[in-house]
Amino acid sequence: MFKGFTRFLQSPGERLKSFFGPESSAAAGLSEPRIIPRQEHPVSRQHFSDAALKVLYRLHNAGYQAFLVGGCIRDSLIGRMPKDFDVATDATPEEVKTLFRNSRIIGRRFRIVHVRFGREVIEVTTFRGKPGDDHSDHIAQQSDEGLLLRDNVWGNIQEDAIRRDFTINALYYSIADFSIHDFANGVRDIEDRTLRLIGDPATRYREDPVRMLRAVRFAGKLDFHLAPSTEAPISDLAPLLLQIPPARLFDEILKLFMGGHGLETFRLLRQYGLFEMLFPEAAEAMDELPWAEPLVEAALASTDRRIAEERPVTPAFLFAALLWGPVQLRQVAHERDGMPPIPALQAASQQVVSRQLQHISIPKRFSLPMRDIWDLQQRLPMRRGRRVFQTREHPRFRAAYDLLLLREAAGELEPGLGDWWTAFQNADEHEQRRLLDKVGANPAGSGAPGKRRRRRRKPRGDNTGGDNGNG
Repeated sequence: MFKGFTRFLQSPGERLKSFFGPESSAAAGLSEPRIIPRQEHPVSRQHFSDAALKVLYRLHNAGYQAFLVGGCIRDSLIGRMPKDFDVATDATPEEVKTLFRNSRIIGRRFRIVHVRFGREVIEVTTFRGKPGDDHSDHIAQQSDEGLLLRDNVWGNIQEDAIRRDFTINALYYSIADFSIHDFANGVRDIEDRTLRLIGDPATRYREDPVRMLRAVRFAGKLDFHLAPSTEAPISDLAPLLLQIPPARLFDEILKLFMGGHGLETFRLLRQYGLFEMLFPEAAEAMDELPWAEPLVEAALASTDRRIAEERPVTPAFLFAALLWGPVQLRQVAHERDGMPPIPALQAASQQVVSRQLQHISIPKRFSLPMRDIWDLQQRLPMRRGRRVFQTREHPRFRAAYDLLLLREAAGELEPGLGDWWTAFQNADEHEQRRLLDKVGANPAGSGAPGKRRRRRRKPRGDNTGGDNGNG
């Protein structure tokens, strides 16, 4: 897949040193890049999608500068096949849209262009500059706390590099001569496996608190360590995440937990005090219930394995595990107040979801299945009659069964019920009847599905006499 890349992957750190030589500090030389010619780096157009190349060449042929930037270049240097391709250019969004009929301008806070090729979307951004006092609020705006509300000031490539978040993402691949422009010593930080913010970390986090989540996500995904200066302000500034719209945080949660490195990312979120800003009630449950955190870790580990095996995953299951602890705490409280178990669970579910939506939006296409998974936790122990088969045929049964197994493994429940359902799913009809017998079901009666016996109708009598059933 990476032609001529095997030798590079055997010792990427040493080979990067031989390619690029010693570097000065990341804080210096941001305006003048180190330009690495094609023959001195391993990044090849063969690593890029056809759609990305079409965008680059059309911009270049129209007289604009065109660079691949950020994660795709970083991943190529690390030895991973890049998946997402972002293009940076000096063309304005309107000029880009003129070149590509299959495009649309999106965003108000940051205006970008999405160029669509079937299912693949290439994101094109215009070089950004530094906002000045002469820019009106509809172009550039910042809150009193330093949060960037709008940033649509166009600039040159040097200014754009300084505006990027991490040094390892300030790497630009030129389609004109296939060179890499390194503006912030990102190559050296890749070699050292270091994640470092460009500029003053506290200021950059205040501009966009989501950068704290990105720092943790990249550290977990790439197995990098945070530079001391990048790491230091996170715990104190974590509450800034409460300023971020819940809809935007939902997208970030998917990136954090559904990228194949969710378990390590979760542990970093806990370490830096970020998790409680995203899931406050879940964090409270973890402090109170000894099984709550092991349950979440087991769910994340399972999700990571499924992603590695290219098996399907759904956010509904992950959210069900993340919020099960809070649901149980509230359900127990309702039952203490005299509420029956099923209404108690339903009330607890509603309250937990309502509070969570204040922090992270969960679309109904995920929140409704999540609640089904919770409801089934009360149906799984009920193994009598036709109910067993109705439960097994429920569309959320498999996810509910998986959560049951995790609950047992985490120590919330005594083992046994999960084994029973495992055996029941794999059993033939005879063995299913035996399993039902063990829990007291009547295998000859309504325990197994089958044709109903038709009741024989009594002859309809007249109104003049005879036995009509009323005695």
